[in-house]
Amino acid sequence: MPRQIRVQELAERMAAGALTYLIDVRQPWEHERAALPGSVLVPLQELPGRLDELDPPAGALVVVYCHHGVRSLSGAALLEHAGREAVSLQGGIDAWSLQIDPAIPRY
Repeated sequence: MPRQIRVQELAERMAAGALTYLIDVRQPWEHERAALPGSVLVPLQELPGRLDELDPPAGALVVVYCHHGVRSLSGAALLEHAGREAVSLQGGIDAWSLQIDPAIPRY
């Protein structure tokens, strides 16, 4: 099972300016409704065919997120299987909205 990162840990990393590469594996309509700033949208079903499009900066932590943290576990596992390190955002963007930034809409 892929490692997970809690929303508080991710918020602290981002606030400190630590290199972080966010991959949103939700659907386009979900991304339009609520997204983390600077994230790259690659819906989970498209991820296997789009791995070569992902270009995280050297040394960046790759964080995969979704709505509640289920699809992101699959996405992070897929990346790990392809030889790339990645973590899943525990609780997804819903947890982010509840615990970090209530300005991000819940759905």
